[in-house]
Amino acid sequence: MISNYVSGGIYLTIREQEQQRMDDVIDKIKIAEKKHHEEIKNAESDTHAIKNDFSNNLRLKTESYSGIFETAATVRQQQQMLQERENSWQHATKRLDILKKLEKTPYFARIDFQEKGEKRAESIYIGLGSFADQPDNFLIYDWRAPISSIYYDGGIGDITYQTPDGPQHVNVTLKRQFLVEDGKIKTVFDTDEAVGDQMLLDVLDESSDTKMKSIVTTIQKEQNQIIRETNAELLFVQGAAGSGKTSAVLQRVAYLLYRYRGKLTASQVILFSPNQLFNDYIDQVLPELGEHNMVQMTYYQYAQRRLPRVSVETLQERFEAKRTPSQQKILNLKNSLLFFEATTAYTRYLEKKNMRFKNIMFRGKPFFDRNKISQIYYSFNENYHLRNRLSATKERLLKMLNRKVESESRTEWVEKAIQEASSQQLAELYGDQPRDFENGDKELRFLARRFVMEQYKKIHADIVHNRFLNINAQYVHFLKNVPELIELSKMGISVEQWKDSIADVIDRLKARKMQLADVTPYLCLYDRITGKRGNVEMRHVFIDEIQDYTPYQLAFLKENFPRARFTVLGDLNQAIFTKTNSYNLLDDVSVMFPKDKTKVVQLTKSYRSTQQITDFTKQILIDGAAVESFERKGELPQIMVDTTPDALTNDVVAQIKKNDADQLTTAIICKTLRECEELTNALRAKEVKVTLIKTENQRLAAGTIIVPAFLAKGLEFDAVIMWNANKENYALESERQLVYTICSRAMHRLSIYAYGGLSSLFERVPTKYYELKQ
Repeated sequence: MISNYVSGGIYLTIREQEQQRMDDVIDKIKIAEKKHHEEIKNAESDTHAIKNDFSNNLRLKTESYSGIFETAATVRQQQQMLQERENSWQHATKRLDILKKLEKTPYFARIDFQEKGEKRAESIYIGLGSFADQPDNFLIYDWRAPISSIYYDGGIGDITYQTPDGPQHVNVTLKRQFLVEDGKIKTVFDTDEAVGDQMLLDVLDESSDTKMKSIVTTIQKEQNQIIRETNAELLFVQGAAGSGKTSAVLQRVAYLLYRYRGKLTASQVILFSPNQLFNDYIDQVLPELGEHNMVQMTYYQYAQRRLPRVSVETLQERFEAKRTPSQQKILNLKNSLLFFEATTAYTRYLEKKNMRFKNIMFRGKPFFDRNKISQIYYSFNENYHLRNRLSATKERLLKMLNRKVESESRTEWVEKAIQEASSQQLAELYGDQPRDFENGDKELRFLARRFVMEQYKKIHADIVHNRFLNINAQYVHFLKNVPELIELSKMGISVEQWKDSIADVIDRLKARKMQLADVTPYLCLYDRITGKRGNVEMRHVFIDEIQDYTPYQLAFLKENFPRARFTVLGDLNQAIFTKTNSYNLLDDVSVMFPKDKTKVVQLTKSYRSTQQITDFTKQILIDGAAVESFERKGELPQIMVDTTPDALTNDVVAQIKKNDADQLTTAIICKTLRECEELTNALRAKEVKVTLIKTENQRLAAGTIIVPAFLAKGLEFDAVIMWNANKENYALESERQLVYTICSRAMHRLSIYAYGGLSSLFERVPTKYYELKQ
């Protein structure tokens, strides 16, 4: 690409011309870095000086009210000065971090355009952050700025983009893209597309890493719609494996924090991710974009945190559980919106009768009997709902406790205990109370009351913290009443089967265990009874791998974050927990939000894998959502069938060596953790270095890893080896989505190994889509 641009009599190519401009920008960035270094140094010096001055000069004046007020004002002034220096330090440090990133890659795109009504065209350059060498002279625009959407949303010609003041219309005359390394332009593309395919290919050809990278240079038009959407209360993103949905959503978080700076903080955004391993994988994306990480957790962690004394069913237990058809039907019912509605109906019924209580105990005997508590609870009129009824009951119990304190403090045993108390015990009873009592009787009464209050401290705490509620018995009572609320026969469940399931719940509760399908209605019931109003501070809730959530869980989360907007994303073809039930999920979720505030975005093109891998994996699906491959060429997936496990292990060893030679990192994905452990031992016996990922709390390691299928969600690897894909291991039709999930983790190479005979789930894949190895 040659230009006739002349500089000092020398003809320059476009790349040379652009490099001159980039060198000039980098020089100005370095000047700005020095300035921020000085600001940081001055802020640290000022902070140190203020602290020294504060400790040296502060004189406490407590003799008079005016003295106390003067001292407080001085302390407050010093605190404000320290806070100002701290804010200055934080701002300069954050800005310096962005400038260091810009120094290496100042920008990745240029757009020339002319606004309607303007005589002259403008050129803007887009990068990870904004940079101006003087007020309003922007040399680089942040990729999240409204005008930057021109780069992502359209090609050459008339384009409309959204600003806070409304739509703006421009005519784009040039769209130029750069590949930059350490401040040097390697390649320049002029394109009429949103993002040129060559640039996308160059990025996608890179090897995988143990950390997800932020790729703002290659955001596609449909991904940009996700990132910049601000009107929807529910944004539902259905994306094929490798379509960039997770990346787009993380960039959406960065965009929202930029757009609503000062009104929205990272602590008001929460992401529910599939597992802790995935949390670790993505934890550098937002910091790379100059933002703090949002709150991140799994649904299991969210539930377990609320039930610290109960062992909640883990990912592994949930994935490997063997259930009968009747047990699966009961599980489906508990996960449904119908069951959520039944919980609501049951809580209305509790306003009239059948609340379960526990005795409040003192020294092994009931202090407040559960029947007495029930009598108080239902003594209030019908206008009292559960929240008010509980508050009124607690207030009554606390008044009764206070009266008991007064009467008990006059008893003989208390007076004797005070007289026999040690000097240390008496000092604790006096506390900060001045000892200038009028007489001995008043002093004794004070000490006696303090003594009884100390004895009754646990009773007081039991009342305040609702420990007289018997939530276990209440949940079991709810389950026993379900046949009155739901016609079980329509669900294919008999009364006897339901009774058996209740017995199982009771046995688990006695052992302090609970299935995830019971945890959510259990917590929901407790929240309704106690009147918990949810987290009103949270403004945005993001849920990844939505296909593995149940309608009940989503309804519960919506209730727990009542003021938040929801962004949910996933691939209905990858439901490894909810199986085919996931295909109705969009309908279930949609009823929870206004139709005019619900937006659905489909991402059908897969960018992660080569065209050969994508074409192979989508053949595994039946009636799955459409998947479109990106034209990135590679080798055909390979299938190897051996007669024995040992022969299969030897072939895997050979494959690992080939992958290593080609500088491809390998993930061996087994169905279960037990398989992973057995294969790890077998490979190590053959002196092959591998890392076993046993739990979600581990970190991804460099080199070859072995990971169970339930922990591979959302991750991607250069090369994937699917271990033991035989007829016995993958025999069920319901495992088709699991097989698709495993295979779609591969970016550049996919190898499938089985002994005895290949799983029938591959039968529908035409032979032209893979190579059968001998």
